[in-house]
Amino acid sequence: MSHEAKIAVVTGSATGIGAALAKAVAATGAHVIGLDVTAVTDKPDGFEQVQCDLSDPASVDRCFADIKARHGGVDILVNNAALASVLTPQPFDQISPEEWTRVVTVNTLMPFLCSRAAVAHMREKKWGRIINLTSSAIFLGTPFNLHYIASKGAIAAMTRSLAKELGADGINVNAIAPGMTINENIRHNPAYSKEMLAGTVQARAIKREETPGDLVGTCLFLMSEGANFMTGQILTVDGGVAFH
Repeated sequence: MSHEAKIAVVTGSATGIGAALAKAVAATGAHVIGLDVTAVTDKPDGFEQVQCDLSDPASVDRCFADIKARHGGVDILVNNAALASVLTPQPFDQISPEEWTRVVTVNTLMPFLCSRAAVAHMREKKWGRIINLTSSAIFLGTPFNLHYIASKGAIAAMTRSLAKELGADGINVNAIAPGMTINENIRHNPAYSKEMLAGTVQARAIKREETPGDLVGTCLFLMSEGANFMTGQILTVDGGVAFH
């Protein structure tokens, strides 16, 4: 499966799922540009890393204008960036209005801004792929992270609506719904105890932790010609917790 001559953008690519997806997409031959608010001092392996505040419209516009000037535009967009593993699970009535607004706004604004900035080139070429990252938790009624769950439910709805809006332009829009995926931030967040993480494993049909690499195959499939007639879909990749 080759994507030579394709320009791909992966957001939230400094660590975790984003880093794994960016490297995998680069391995298909695409030129990958990783966008993240975090500055990466070490040169990433296999893709170009650009510092960009994805929650700021002016910053996003500058980043995508630079990509257009240097590469002509974006063919594949993976909207992965989100406030997630840095959050502390808590009862919904302990979430402040400010924290609610921050999480829901940032997590829905980033894919909106990036999709808006990328779509013109895709429309010109009559070909494009937008892949959003939501969460299998939206199908489970998972408690104690209501702001995050609400934001990821919005991503699922946005995926379906965009698929209807962009299908006639040859642009496919789909989403991946991971389960609890273990990355550096989860490991170092004291809110996620060993007991809690063990409980997520026990809830799965496949009894092991989910890693960023578990999402690579699904992302590559959604980019491929094999997914040409597939849009508006949400593929759950959580080891068999949510059967959707």
